[in-house]
Amino acid sequence: MAFLVLFSCKNKNNSIFFKVYDESELIKKQQEHNISRMKFKLFQSKVLDMNANFKPFNDELATNFSEEEYNKLKPLILEQNIPSIQKSIAKGLLSHEKLTLFYLYRIRKFESNNETALNAIISLNPNVLEEARERDLNRDNNKLLLDISIYGMPVLIKDNINTAGMPTTAGAIVLSKNKNTQDAFIIKRLKEAGAIILGKSNLSEWAYYFCGTCPVGYSATGGQTLNPYGRAIFESGGSSSGSGASVAANYAVAAVGTETSGSITSPSSQNSVVGLKPTVGLLSRTGIVPISSTLDTPGPMTKNVTDSFILFNSMLGFDASDPKSFEVVEDLTDLEESFKGKRFGVFKDIFRDSIFKKNMDLIEEAGGEIILIAPRKIKLPGFLSILNLEMKHELPKYLKNYADKEVEVSDVTDIISYNNKEKKIRAPYGQLRLINIGKDSTSEANLERIKVNLKSRARNFFGVLETQNLDAILSVNNFHSAYSAVAEYPNLTIPMGYKETGEPISLTFIGKSNEEGKLLLLGYIFEQLTKHRKQPENFN
Repeated sequence: MAFLVLFSCKNKNNSIFFKVYDESELIKKQQEHNISRMKFKLFQSKVLDMNANFKPFNDELATNFSEEEYNKLKPLILEQNIPSIQKSIAKGLLSHEKLTLFYLYRIRKFESNNETALNAIISLNPNVLEEARERDLNRDNNKLLLDISIYGMPVLIKDNINTAGMPTTAGAIVLSKNKNTQDAFIIKRLKEAGAIILGKSNLSEWAYYFCGTCPVGYSATGGQTLNPYGRAIFESGGSSSGSGASVAANYAVAAVGTETSGSITSPSSQNSVVGLKPTVGLLSRTGIVPISSTLDTPGPMTKNVTDSFILFNSMLGFDASDPKSFEVVEDLTDLEESFKGKRFGVFKDIFRDSIFKKNMDLIEEAGGEIILIAPRKIKLPGFLSILNLEMKHELPKYLKNYADKEVEVSDVTDIISYNNKEKKIRAPYGQLRLINIGKDSTSEANLERIKVNLKSRARNFFGVLETQNLDAILSVNNFHSAYSAVAEYPNLTIPMGYKETGEPISLTFIGKSNEEGKLLLLGYIFEQLTKHRKQPENFN
């Protein structure tokens, strides 16, 4: 009898939920897409084994969770914010363990179905259920302000952020051995706050500084990330593609992304979620696979502004290992939860967009003042040299100091050579951006001049914030991400509707350095006024 039980458990544990399918017809049809970089060469990863990812959980999901319970818990979890979920747990309607099982069940349910798979997940934390039970055991409703706490909330992490117990691949096969790393600084902060790290999300390989005009959301490790509002119809945005798609599809409470220029705002906009790109240095970059030490930053990606505030605060902290790290306390005592008296700058060329204009009308009706600004024509010469030179110098430092010693490459040249040995699997779209890094002959002295010049130009571009006494500049999606990147200004993007095709479109608030709190408050007012976000139809 013991033998039969063990045999039965083994069979359940090794269940095959994820199966490779013939994608040739899908790829053929995709070549008709009107966006050239969406003419995919593949959908599925050639190396990822999601069955192995789920092996630690299949027995639990078979014996401790059912479709009936999944459906019963939906109203308590789907589209709910953190305070609501925490209150359900406090009332005994839910537990951290059940919440985690719910997300594992949901990810497997949709990602194992060829008609709904988003290819949004690269790996799962094998110890996540034990950690969830520990949160239940140590939860103390009397001591913690749990309604505004990340405690016990399952969070997904972009797979270029070191997380102990899981590989950190940046989507690249060459980093498949990058398994034994210490937690990045922001992951330590999340764990100290009691967050549960659910797993790692897919991304544009090397944070989209890899293959030129390849599709956003593609990585050799994770495959092609798809948009839940229109799989292979709408772009997923990049490079935090998996984080955006996962949050939109309710695969976790929230996710962490990273941005150099548009990599949080773009996928947040495309997937109808809230994305905050903070002032550079406010969140630590230690233990994150780098592009640019000048421009890189992590940031929260959530379904609502409240959760963005909670996740953001959970990652804050001064990091002596990050030369740009700083702490700031923003005084918000004089700000009211109202648009009355608030002044917003809008460039005239985007004011013509019908959805954008409707939302401007709503802001004006709520008491806000819209100041139209003439479009600016300010170029950003040398922008790519910042990325080229800093990735060339910063990536070797990461590989030496923060990567697993089993990783066999030490610089960009090694990575190019590695990929060239098996191009069809490792670099099917080429690796033009990595190659161009080696071709950039900009000197260090000239690079410093470029950085100073671009920061000055970008702050001049947004100069109306000062001259017109504006509370924020309003933009669409990631239209002005390059300018805010080199200005080192924060952005907050929030759903503002859907096009006739169903494609999401978002409103982006741009503020001055260290004004994250102000942007979050303004974003919250807008969110409560409009309540635009809708759950993707096929992910109910």
